[in-house]
Amino acid sequence: MDNKKDYIRSTGWLAGTHPVMSVGAGILVLAFVLFTVSDPEYANALYGAAKNFIAKELAWYYVGLVSVILFLVIGLVFTRFGSIRLGKDTDRPEFSNFSWFSMLFGAGIGIGILFWSIAEPISYFQGNPFIAENQQLTVEAAQVAMRVSIFHWGLHGWALFAMIGLILAYFSYRKGLPLSIRSSLYPIFGERIYGPIGHVADLLAVFGTVFGIATSLGMGAQQMNTGLNYLLGVEVSTSTYILLIAVISVIAMISVITGVDRGIRILSELNMRLTMVILGLFVVFGPTAYLLGALVTNFGDYVVHAVELGFWVDPDPESQWQGWWTIFYWGWWLSWSPFCGIFIARISKGRTVREFILGVLIAPTLLAVAWITIFGNTAMFIELFGNGGVVAAANADTTMALFKTIELMNTNSLVVTVMAGICTFMLVTYFVTSADSATLVVCTLISMGDSEPLARYRVFWSVAIGAVASTLLLTGGLAALQTATIVAALPFSFILIMAIYGLFKSLLEEPIPGQLHKAAAVVSDAELLTRRPEVAVATVSL
Repeated sequence: MDNKKDYIRSTGWLAGTHPVMSVGAGILVLAFVLFTVSDPEYANALYGAAKNFIAKELAWYYVGLVSVILFLVIGLVFTRFGSIRLGKDTDRPEFSNFSWFSMLFGAGIGIGILFWSIAEPISYFQGNPFIAENQQLTVEAAQVAMRVSIFHWGLHGWALFAMIGLILAYFSYRKGLPLSIRSSLYPIFGERIYGPIGHVADLLAVFGTVFGIATSLGMGAQQMNTGLNYLLGVEVSTSTYILLIAVISVIAMISVITGVDRGIRILSELNMRLTMVILGLFVVFGPTAYLLGALVTNFGDYVVHAVELGFWVDPDPESQWQGWWTIFYWGWWLSWSPFCGIFIARISKGRTVREFILGVLIAPTLLAVAWITIFGNTAMFIELFGNGGVVAAANADTTMALFKTIELMNTNSLVVTVMAGICTFMLVTYFVTSADSATLVVCTLISMGDSEPLARYRVFWSVAIGAVASTLLLTGGLAALQTATIVAALPFSFILIMAIYGLFKSLLEEPIPGQLHKAAAVVSDAELLTRRPEVAVATVSL
């Protein structure tokens, strides 16, 4: 079934890759960068118009699609398909549960949740469609703000990663197809996935991966610079941003060259341990009882309202809130799903479908609830029961929300410095984890599923992603291409729908567990009677 060897170049500069994918990916990235930086204002207006159309006319589609996918993913856990192993029946997981979870969480949302876990609830605290105008900046507004923030980082988003990751792991490890997006279309198009249809699917994944991580890298450099300015007085400037991007790109390049089991795994485990440390420090030195109570309340509140929020479409045609937030988030999760799905599939061989879904869907959501609660409710406590200051800081500069919250906690300067230092360091390590994972995914795509692509391609794409981020930052094109990445989620969603159909079509053809053993037993008995007729005679006489 896997005919990729017929399409991979064996010699020359492009050895080990599909020439159309390798050259096509480079041309696609270069073309969009040049178009965007040549006139950032026009590009931003063009991409923005497309995004606004999606938010206004297709909100129902995004909301419905994401919610249906969540229910499909959860449903698989309770079916006979849950016991199917992603690989041969004798395969077992390559990584421990801790390493596996650390890598999938770090690649998925680690850096994003560190950035938004305070800034987002603070924004909703000042107004959202679920509170009245006279409820802004109140205890009620704080609770709704936490509910909506957790909703955007919870089950619905992770369901997208789980679905595409499951599809790719299933077709790659169980059916022997390449570890690439094109393989998800095999049940529909057959061998044609190795032609233009497959190229389009994989190039969309390259687009979302490169520009998704590049825009995040550019914006993350700004928050890192803010942290260094807060700690060490480092000047906030474009040159500092570029230097930070260069440093991260080099570290990511070293990490991805050393491979998943060494570089990426070790960094991811470090990230998870640092996450536990910083969350613990917030609880110990923050309003402990309030945070523990909020953790219980927020979890229950999210469980009660998750379905309602998941199917809510704003009836007000003039309101832009859902477009700015929920639709933006679903587009962002969709655009990142090829990248995260391929990476999660890469590290999940040997796990059962049920184990995979519970690990990718439930565990990260629980950590997201804890993280957003501990960070976000600390800021809320300062605003509601302290001297305030977080709202003003976040409104002036979103990158300051985290550091201002730490500063305003009622603790000594040494603890403040340690906490701010850990958060700044985590910004670097989480970005490195995302960047090296993204590089590995791009190289896997251009080599049609090779999970260990040649080192020179890893170096090239590490440098390319850093160069794209720096170029966009220098020319003011970051926001434009971030919007373009969200827009690209729309065509990819159609591929995802076909892939889901293909997955269920293939799953329904899987033998029911136990039937093979029964069939084997029947065959064995028949053979026994055929080979030893006297046994049949003896049986009858008895």
